[in-house]
Amino acid sequence: MRSLVNRAVRPSAVPAPPGEAAAFHRSLPDYGRTPLRDMPALGLELGLGAVAIKDESDRLGLPAFKVLGASWAVELALREHRSVHTLVAASAGNHGRAVAHVAALRGLRCRVFLPARSADARRDAIGAEGADVVVVEGSYEQAVAQARVAGAEPGTLEIADVGASGPARWVIDGYATLFDEAAKQGSHELILVPVGVGSLAAAAARFAAHSGASVIGVEPVTAACLTASLAVGRPTPVPTPGTTMAGLDCAEVSAAAWPSLRDGIHGTITVDDAEVRAAVRELAEGGLAIGESGAAPLAALRTLVADPECSGLRKSVSLGPDSRVLLIATEGPTDPESYRRALT
Repeated sequence: MRSLVNRAVRPSAVPAPPGEAAAFHRSLPDYGRTPLRDMPALGLELGLGAVAIKDESDRLGLPAFKVLGASWAVELALREHRSVHTLVAASAGNHGRAVAHVAALRGLRCRVFLPARSADARRDAIGAEGADVVVVEGSYEQAVAQARVAGAEPGTLEIADVGASGPARWVIDGYATLFDEAAKQGSHELILVPVGVGSLAAAAARFAAHSGASVIGVEPVTAACLTASLAVGRPTPVPTPGTTMAGLDCAEVSAAAWPSLRDGIHGTITVDDAEVRAAVRELAEGGLAIGESGAAPLAALRTLVADPECSGLRKSVSLGPDSRVLLIATEGPTDPESYRRALT
């Protein structure tokens, strides 16, 4: 399925984003707004009013947006669990590194569970933050299961970005800061956001529902769990044979994110690895070093504009010459070798 229109979208049912996380992030020593990069030539080429990219390739000293959710979830978790000495997390790479980074800042130990097909560069980056890296001989979902078990050990707490736990909900709340910034940097009627387990997309849906914008989720064709779930109206796992978009290589959406996704996402677009490689190269030619998961919204925008299969979605979000579009570029080149291959 190339695109899906969410016929059941109900923005009025989506909760408003909380404001506490943004104030917390502004209090951090290394905080600074990530840039909003206008792309006037792209907007002109595609016949749109404007296109801008929220560049998350350098966020609080890390090359991805994930630290926003991790730092806020850890803050709230430690308020409730003062005896914790070790944090655990499952990750495809960026979330685990963010949790490890925050753990080190707060003087805590950390253990991160990664699926077997995670890139060596991402494993090494997590280890460099001081965490113990556990490679699970299985999928991301199996890594999640092992992290959940480890999180039940005395003095240990799981900081999950998937599931129904408190931390999984708080991660979504932490991502509200990104959209709070974007609203202060410009006005946008359409947001294209990578999905993965759906936490960032849920934050986008909450922001958009109370700002009048529309949101389209972007997924790999090989891991389109939100597309499948919206099609049947309930969370639906999908097979995940693999993709270069490692951060989006997820078989099912998070329970904490699902209600906001169900009611607030206007539709989805799926993209393949070849389209994303082209988007990586296009961004690089424009001076932006963005990894595959972060480049996926650009590939999806080109598909939305040009693909006949997306005509229903174009109509649903009223895409036209006055549309101001925001692309969320979630990461820099977190796997340098994969990024190098994309540029060749």
